[in-house]
Amino acid sequence: MSLRPTLDFLLYDWLAAESLSQRSRFADHSRETFDAVFDTCERIAREKYAPFNRTVDTQEPHFDGEKVILPQATHDAQKAYATSGMLSAAQDYEMGGMQLPYTVEAAANAFFAMASVSIGSGMLTTGNANLLMVHGTDLQKEVFAKNEFSGRFSGTMCLSEPQAGSSLSDVTTRAVPDGADHENDPLGPRYRLKGNKMWISAGEHELTDNIIHLVLAKIPGPDGKLIPGTRGISLFIVPKKLVNDKGELTGVRNDVALAGLNHKLGWRGTTNTLLNFGEGKYPVPSTGSGPAVSGAVGYLVGKPHEGLRCMFHMMNEARIGVGMAATMLGMAGYHASLEYAKNRPQGRPMGLGGKDAAQPQVRIIEHADVKRMLLAQKAYCEGALALELYCARLVDEQHTGAPEAADEARMLLEVLTPIAKSWPSEWCLEANSLAIQVHGGYGYTRDFPVEQYWRDNRLNMIHEGTHGIQGMDLLGRKVLMEGGRGLALLAARINSTIERAIQVPELAAYANALGKALQQVGSATKAAWATGKPGDALANAVPYMQAFGHTVLAWIWLDVALASIAADATKSIAACAGRLGATRYFYHYELPKIGAWLKVVETRDQTCADLPEEAF
Repeated sequence: MSLRPTLDFLLYDWLAAESLSQRSRFADHSRETFDAVFDTCERIAREKYAPFNRTVDTQEPHFDGEKVILPQATHDAQKAYATSGMLSAAQDYEMGGMQLPYTVEAAANAFFAMASVSIGSGMLTTGNANLLMVHGTDLQKEVFAKNEFSGRFSGTMCLSEPQAGSSLSDVTTRAVPDGADHENDPLGPRYRLKGNKMWISAGEHELTDNIIHLVLAKIPGPDGKLIPGTRGISLFIVPKKLVNDKGELTGVRNDVALAGLNHKLGWRGTTNTLLNFGEGKYPVPSTGSGPAVSGAVGYLVGKPHEGLRCMFHMMNEARIGVGMAATMLGMAGYHASLEYAKNRPQGRPMGLGGKDAAQPQVRIIEHADVKRMLLAQKAYCEGALALELYCARLVDEQHTGAPEAADEARMLLEVLTPIAKSWPSEWCLEANSLAIQVHGGYGYTRDFPVEQYWRDNRLNMIHEGTHGIQGMDLLGRKVLMEGGRGLALLAARINSTIERAIQVPELAAYANALGKALQQVGSATKAAWATGKPGDALANAVPYMQAFGHTVLAWIWLDVALASIAADATKSIAACAGRLGATRYFYHYELPKIGAWLKVVETRDQTCADLPEEAF
């Protein structure tokens, strides 16, 4: 079973991605060039990634005392990916890019995430470089971002610390000026950093010539103390190996040391590290002719104390990337369990007189409950893929659309980003669980890949912000910002789909159900904030987000169903029936769940918040 027909339908029949080539930035492209990119990525994923998904799961990264060792397959895959140009696919020609729409880049990367998310396909490197393209100086772009886009360097994001976790207000990594003339370094104001960073993916390896860490740290105030909260946070480029202003390695190792490897439930092929910055293991000479001293050399990005604002550029991009990773892991499990269900004989159909043991066994896909589990997976995973590609299309609109359309896209992305991250990480994980169930007892064994897909996907509910963080972001910030404009814009798009769908007899009931769901979400939003107290509203931010996400996915499926009916049915009658079946499933089995979620939101239920600690 191939992913390609689903991608082709969503891109060309639903999102009209081919029309992007009419914009000046993408004028050199056409459907033919887009398809050529997909052909290349599909081939590399098939040859360099998929055959080694189990290899990187069982041959985890290990430290030999000098360097981190990864399987050869990871080196080969990383080289093939970099050579393909996908690291810089959406960048300007001048940066070595192809000026592809982000929609196409996101779709192309889906092949790699489905083949082996654990090997990775450069999400952090691209996100690191993209941040520098927005907030870095011209020389920082040329020296660091350009070398990341080429695959010569790789990148990380260093936020969390062992004592702080997700609470960035509590980071204690310090950055102090490196010498009296620290402001005059051509690569940016030069500082010395000391501190520890935890859970740093791809933080140490030998895959590239250099690793470029983007590190959040605090510059002490005049009294030598760190500024409390996020106001004091600044952002720094901290290379593993120092470079000159031409991007050439100087031969000096920066004071960044591997303190340990984290061994996770899944994503075992990705190095995950605890890094010590400035502990003195690799002392670096001071500017001028000074002696070598401890402290990792870092170059300021943007202005002091505006580091978190800069880092959000990478964080938001990573959140959508995590959503896509979760989606494709769910999709991989769906494809595997569908194949298994079509070929596994077990049981017999139930007749009026019970089962006839004399009859031959039937394939398990003929059982209604197995069809239920397969249809749930299809609804979750193909719906999530549509959502992620819709968000990618909004990115292109924000960057290349007319001013009003671009601003609308920006605002819609603000509201949809928590959903794009959290919804697939919950429901495509559920799809993986159902894939194991379809396999029965074999699902728990390593004879089949579905147990690994579940383990890999379980990480995504925590990657780039837990459900609690995303829920508070959605209900506490995104639906309120700019006077609720983002929520109003989303409601307008949903209502537009409802107006079209209500004219189609087979979709009218779904249109009415979606309208009621949208009204429920709006009422719950107002009720949550009726007292004006954040504690009242946010106590049930996650149920709110779950209901909000299900409403968004119901809208996505209804819009996809409209496109499916409008498309020439001769393309694939079976595919059209599958999409309409998934829409029907979502409206019959999933959308009704929002009532229970929203009830506690509307009543500002304090059951959880008020329970005293000793009662647990």
